[in-house]
Amino acid sequence: MQLCPADKLIVALDGMKPSDVGAFLDNLPQLKWVKVGLELFAKGGPEIITEIKDRGLSVFLDLKFHDIPVTMANASRYVASLGVDLLTVHACAGVNALTQAKLASLEGAHEKGFSPPKILAVTVLTSWNQEDFSQELCIDNLIQNRVELLANLAVKAGLGGCICSPKELLGLRKFCPETFELVTPGIRLRGGSMDDQARVLTPKDAINLGASRLVIGRPITQSVSPRMEFLRFCNDLNES
Repeated sequence: MQLCPADKLIVALDGMKPSDVGAFLDNLPQLKWVKVGLELFAKGGPEIITEIKDRGLSVFLDLKFHDIPVTMANASRYVASLGVDLLTVHACAGVNALTQAKLASLEGAHEKGFSPPKILAVTVLTSWNQEDFSQELCIDNLIQNRVELLANLAVKAGLGGCICSPKELLGLRKFCPETFELVTPGIRLRGGSMDDQARVLTPKDAINLGASRLVIGRPITQSVSPRMEFLRFCNDLNES
């Protein structure tokens, strides 16, 4: 199925107060997807998910679970029961933990009558550059290779996709199934600020390299006109 540009854009509500979410969403009638991360979930709790879902929007819950298998399973079961559409876990938790999280999410969604969420495995955060990654974590491996190794764990566990920077898309598409979603933060329009992202591309370039969906936060949420900025990203995708 061919997705329209708005279907491919997930607007991250990071840093937003729960009381500001409604007005922000009212101002973006074309919006289809939002991301709720650690900051907003810590402030608004499960109720913020219900508020957003009641508006007919799809929710990407980005809490990046990373723990022992039983804990990841229990957490995944609970958030799946909230009706979220995507959720994240760290791939480096291992195949067993990833598998248990997926099975538990199916149970949690089924209990409440929701469609099960796709679980996305986090590979290497887009804030890392190669020098810091090697020196601080003592990992003698290229980021690209590390991302591919972790994405392969997600494939083995039967997850729905992974999170990667746009720089790793081409390599991942060589072995990941077509149905395996590659969701990429680190998306900026040409000439825009990189903020704290180290590995970035434009929306058009990321989609052309195989991205399934794009996560964009501050360039839209902190702009003078979020609606116009959202449409600028959509227009960039229309050229892909």
